[in-house]
Amino acid sequence: MDTMKAVVMTGPDKPWEVHDVPVPRTEPGQVLVKVHASGMCYTDVWATQGYGGDIYPQTPGHEVVGEIVEIGAGVHTRRIGDRIGTTWVQSSCGRCPYCRENRPLTGQTAMNCVSPRTTGFAAQGGHAQYIAVAAEGTVLLPDGLSYVDAAPMMCAGYTTWSGLRDAAPQPGEKIAVLGIGGLGHVALQLSKACGFETIAITHSADKRALAIQLGADHVVGTGKELKEIGGADVLLVTTNDFNSAEEAVNGLRIDGRIVLCGLDFSKPFSISSEGVPFHMMRQRIIGSTHGGQQYLGEVLDLAAKGKVRPLVETFRLDQATEAYDRLASGKMRFRGVFTPWATA
Repeated sequence: MDTMKAVVMTGPDKPWEVHDVPVPRTEPGQVLVKVHASGMCYTDVWATQGYGGDIYPQTPGHEVVGEIVEIGAGVHTRRIGDRIGTTWVQSSCGRCPYCRENRPLTGQTAMNCVSPRTTGFAAQGGHAQYIAVAAEGTVLLPDGLSYVDAAPMMCAGYTTWSGLRDAAPQPGEKIAVLGIGGLGHVALQLSKACGFETIAITHSADKRALAIQLGADHVVGTGKELKEIGGADVLLVTTNDFNSAEEAVNGLRIDGRIVLCGLDFSKPFSISSEGVPFHMMRQRIIGSTHGGQQYLGEVLDLAAKGKVRPLVETFRLDQATEAYDRLASGKMRFRGVFTPWATA
């Protein structure tokens, strides 16, 4: 077990390559994981394009699940054989001004800690046969939840569930999900699992029937159409198409909340000045990110109970170039998952 196969980003905008690289050493406080599934996120594209800085060469992937095969010194909470998952943020420095506020390990940590350990950025990502991760950044997977179904929960599920929780919808409120893709198709299921009247907003005619199957009570194409059926109290923006998001705000009810779950580093999110002024409606914009391991545990439990199941395409590591092309071009309709030990 000296070397392993891993996807490698070799430079900005260069195709993914598969290399033979050393199996990572298990440092104190870490566990070595045999990766059984690693989900692909559009953030992998951003990293490949250079938005994560000059991190090359690096292995991407932050939706990682697998089996612990080695325990580092000082680790007492994990055992060999544990089925675990890890996400984008594994650990913090513990000493900087942000860390001294003693906040939970969340997406905020990556943006504020001076030296966070981030999967696929500061540290090796999961599109590989093995990964060494900080034990504190792992969660135990529920029994019965498959690795392939668990992997997208580590970001797609975690992100959308955190957004829904941050919006704090009340009984009787309506949830609208903009964009029925990798995040949105999960968000629809989560909203319906909680019993909320759920509305899908999509421009894709071929996704309308699927949205209903996933739990949508209604499907509309625009914010104007959303308003015509009574509007929504929460708008979960699960796409990076901010122009569509701006238009969808037309269907947001008074006291409504816009939750930004999708991201785009290349352009701002804006609010139209047309119609009734945003502030006169007492509406709010909520920036949402991974909200803490308690939220991750909740969404994994929902997945284990069959309340949410991602729609996935699986790839071997030797299909990395094809997988990246589908992800970057938007042809991957929902979620792609590497199964690093699969063979042709």
